[in-house]
Amino acid sequence: MDDVIRSKDNSNAKYLHSLHNRKKASLDDVVFLEGTRLCEETLQSGIMPVVIAYTQSKKTLVLEWCKLFCISKTSVKFLCFTDEVFEKICSTVSPQGVAMVVKKPEKDLSFPFRGKEDIYVVLEDLQDPGNMGTIVRLADAFDFTAVLYTKGSVDPYCEKALRASMGSCWHIPLVCFDNVDSILDTLQSNGIQSIAMDLKGSDINQAGITLPAAYFIGNEGRGLQENTTLKCNLSVKIRMQGKAESLNAASAASIMGYILSKYRG
Repeated sequence: MDDVIRSKDNSNAKYLHSLHNRKKASLDDVVFLEGTRLCEETLQSGIMPVVIAYTQSKKTLVLEWCKLFCISKTSVKFLCFTDEVFEKICSTVSPQGVAMVVKKPEKDLSFPFRGKEDIYVVLEDLQDPGNMGTIVRLADAFDFTAVLYTKGSVDPYCEKALRASMGSCWHIPLVCFDNVDSILDTLQSNGIQSIAMDLKGSDINQAGITLPAAYFIGNEGRGLQENTTLKCNLSVKIRMQGKAESLNAASAASIMGYILSKYRG
């Protein structure tokens, strides 16, 4: 752990920098994390790193992690960089001196289903990573069964989404589907009520919601596709008394998540 990498042209430095491209990282089935808090939240979730990158000033912290989280020094690659080189491998303006590479969670081929009180949030072509991370975090907070999202949505493992999720991405299944029809078919075959969030829908308090249920949040710019809304079992809206026409995706998802959680026995 004592050799310090001082060259920006070092192969390890170049590789870590390349992982900011999620397409590249996805090919290797890995996720790049930056910052003390996000790294510690990941370790606390039981996720073991493949690589730990750090600056000389953070060596003591890394050694503490090894003891606290039982990190094997033989199965993890430790890379120490000068501050200057570390800045080049990170995307944040003022990096905190620690970063990690972890394996992306393996996808369970079976649809996650726990029982009659299951709640899912479905994201159709959601684009904002902050919204994605926030929704993953609320799904974790309200003990949802899973977050389902279409292939056209932002990657929940991109750096901005990871920071917004505050480690919740490791606590709950995140399941990607090719399209919204395949999600609807899966829900129907498992007897799960599908609920479209739509400004033209019924008042949420009078809609006849039952669990298990999955509610659909659409793209930030256009909302849900009309065809998606038509195919859902219910179409509901959150009644608002102010002048704003609508809520942003994460806010609407949070309110709906809280309301649905009250349906549990």
